[in-house]
Amino acid sequence: MYAVGELLRQWRKRRGLSQLDLAIAADVSARHVSLVETGKSTPSADMILRLADQLHVPLRDRNQLLLAAGFAPRYAQRPLDDPALSGALDAVRRVLQAHEPYPALVFDRRWNILMTNRAVDPFFAYVAPDLLRPPVNLVRLGLDPRGLASLVVNLADVRAVFRSRISRQLAAAPDAALAALYQELLSPQPGEPTSERVDADVVLPMILRVGGRELRLFSTITTFGTPTDITIEEIAVESYYPADAGSAAYFTR
Repeated sequence: MYAVGELLRQWRKRRGLSQLDLAIAADVSARHVSLVETGKSTPSADMILRLADQLHVPLRDRNQLLLAAGFAPRYAQRPLDDPALSGALDAVRRVLQAHEPYPALVFDRRWNILMTNRAVDPFFAYVAPDLLRPPVNLVRLGLDPRGLASLVVNLADVRAVFRSRISRQLAAAPDAALAALYQELLSPQPGEPTSERVDADVVLPMILRVGGRELRLFSTITTFGTPTDITIEEIAVESYYPADAGSAAYFTR
């Protein structure tokens, strides 16, 4: 394991900040930041978290910083059935239910699906059974020909969106398992089309062909604003909306 100073230096470099930039943001001296990074000064737990906050370090990685400095982890990672998470997860379930009749789902940092609303269920009928064995991965589901990829008209666009989102995620917080998923499913291939040239003035839709009908959907992502639990920080709700009247009619029939 790296020393805490080296880990902080890596996070600072990842964020594109100088030692002076970080010092100003954290209201400490640039000399102190330098001493911490070189191991000549041992930071307190509060100082580590102060610097981590300015570097937008995820809670999971803040625990690693604390451990590297010899401190106990500060942030819990509770299982989804822990009573302490019930209030937050009840809010998530209300979001899912309120979004019906349109599809919505919840996934974790590695894009494994944790919850869905009832509007998602009919689409699973088009998916090979082995892809629905837990953990069900949203990226794999969307790009595998035995999954929803067989329904997607603008698959190159969908792949490009996944590629962009996961690239940004990995740049913000490296994760070996997510990087492996990217390499497996999203590495650019020779001759691969980059776009289906879909007409989209405002938001790029995902276009599905289902039962002879064409559905155009766009999505929004919702996360918790002030999480203090790792599990809660790492989940996101993706809600799909119809992009035209015909698509809306499909779900409200």
